Amino acid sequence: MRIISITNQKGGCGKTTTAINLAASLASNGRKVLLIDLDPQAHGTLGLNLKCDLNIYNVLSKITNRKVRLEDIIKNVDTNFDIAPSSIILSTLEQELAGEISRESRLWDVLNTFKGSYDYVLIDCPPNLGILTINAIRASNEIIIPVEASRFSLEGLSQLTEIIHLVRDRLNHNVQHKIVVTNFDSRLRHSFKILDHIKATFSANLFSTIVHVNVKLKEAQSSGSHVFAYDKYCRGAKDYFSLSREIIMSETGSARKDEVKVEVAQVKPEKKNVMMQDRMKELLKENLPKINEIVFTYAAPGAKEVFIAGDFNNWSVDKNSLMEKVDGVWRKKMVLDPGTFHYRFVVDGQWIDDPVNPRKRTNPFGQSDSLIEVKATSDSN
Repeated sequence: MRIISITNQKGGCGKTTTAINLAASLASNGRKVLLIDLDPQAHGTLGLNLKCDLNIYNVLSKITNRKVRLEDIIKNVDTNFDIAPSSIILSTLEQELAGEISRESRLWDVLNTFKGSYDYVLIDCPPNLGILTINAIRASNEIIIPVEASRFSLEGLSQLTEIIHLVRDRLNHNVQHKIVVTNFDSRLRHSFKILDHIKATFSANLFSTIVHVNVKLKEAQSSGSHVFAYDKYCRGAKDYFSLSREIIMSETGSARKDEVKVEVAQVKPEKKNVMMQDRMKELLKENLPKINEIVFTYAAPGAKEVFIAGDFNNWSVDKNSLMEKVDGVWRKKMVLDPGTFHYRFVVDGQWIDDPVNPRKRTNPFGQSDSLIEVKATSDSN
């Protein structure tokens, strides 16, 4: 069970929007997800149009006269998607826990005895660095930090990382954190400038997916629903679907890393360097001949901007996937490994399949992806 906190002390960065729609997207990918609303503002609960007598306060508090287990408050939102709701009364828990020993581990204790079977537990944190946020960090394996492409959103990142390091040092609990850029407006040159700064500063801890500004995300929340139930074909839904796929891909990656560690641990130290060098030579020999250069083209003389997005770049629509216009034809040269890839063009914000490519396949949004098969080049040696 992967426990992931979604936190940033700056308001308006898309924290709750990310929590709700990432949970819904993971669920649509067949993962069983529990969203814990740990924000006393209860925006996650209200944003899903839920009103509940019992909430997470009744689970964490020791003085409530209606003490319950986490299992008792869970409400179903959609297929594979449940929520543990919140309420304004949760704000009193900060004061209640102030003088208690191990106050920062209350949620961790609850999840350790939790009987539910979920693939993911997402925790929507309050917009501050108080005891509730520290509880979430202590209980988590990972943290997702939504960040806007603006200067002010970057100011609080250092404070948040300090809290993460504090939890690591004082509680001996190491948490991995990654940043996702949200509310990105590709119409503004300033947005790309800030994005470049984020990439340069946090490249090792940055998701490839970028969540763009999309009014459907706000409309879905106002209607008491997640975006996949409101409009699964909108850009916001595509962005969160891409983010969920990126997270799911790391499931396999984590398993492979563990296997490698076990294998290396069993080898004598003096042989490690030789084995690693030999393995690198084998990998280079296997993969170098298979590298292929592909040129994607799209004829649209009147378009202002065209991007290429697909499996090969985690469906990212950013500066790196922007195509170049030459005589009315947009072009993008890419180096791809052998395999079959889904892709689409994004023309002035509209997702379009390749009109000159007859190979299509229906995607999860009911639209068509274009397919390209890249074959391995023959070994010239």
